[in-house]
Amino acid sequence: MQVDLDHLPRHIAIIMDGNGRWAKRRGLPRTAGHAAGAETFRTIATYCQKIGLEYLTVYAFSTENWKRPLEEVSAIIGLLKKYLLESIEKMEKDKIRLHFFGDLDALPPELRELTVRTDDISTRYEGMQVNVCFNYGGRDEIVRAARAFAEECAAGKRRPEELSEELFSGYLYSAGVPDPDLVIRPSGEIRISNFLLWQSAYAEYYYTDVLWPDFSKEELHRAIAAYQGRSRRFGGV
Repeated sequence: MQVDLDHLPRHIAIIMDGNGRWAKRRGLPRTAGHAAGAETFRTIATYCQKIGLEYLTVYAFSTENWKRPLEEVSAIIGLLKKYLLESIEKMEKDKIRLHFFGDLDALPPELRELTVRTDDISTRYEGMQVNVCFNYGGRDEIVRAARAFAEECAAGKRRPEELSEELFSGYLYSAGVPDPDLVIRPSGEIRISNFLLWQSAYAEYYYTDVLWPDFSKEELHRAIAAYQGRSRRFGGV
């Protein structure tokens, strides 16, 4: 398994899936799986920075995940708060930028304030950017972008004929961020689950049966090696 660290994908996106099944196999509550998954995220994000990746986007909580048991949702939000508090201390030291994709209005005020603080810190650095998709859905993102453009047209700020793919991208949560080159889906599921629907139009996908809490640096290498062995033609020959 050879990985050329001089020719990494610019942007890797990961659907962090399998936490609940990981816990169930060990006779643990699902909340324990999310805690283990959070530690894996920390390990992988740190390693991605070390090898020189520019952008890492992770799917942490979807717009559909509110349907889960209250205890599980509360545990995930608690982990987010813990991670944000730790990140605020580490971001300035490690020069990591942290940004959120999603509708954060549903978060408790304290958490929304923490996300604003991380955004502010991120403007000061040029290091790797980690995007956390929280209360995020790809279709919801596209609808919100379409609505924002329509509102500007209604206000006379834009004209419908101005709309292009490039202009529309500027209305998305990911405005200014290059599209993902590689999307990784652990846990054995083979679907995109409403993740970065617009942005991943020409992404390469890598699927693995490894559950997210067991995802390692070596598994990341396998995904990158698979990506580097493919020919990306973007519709050409």
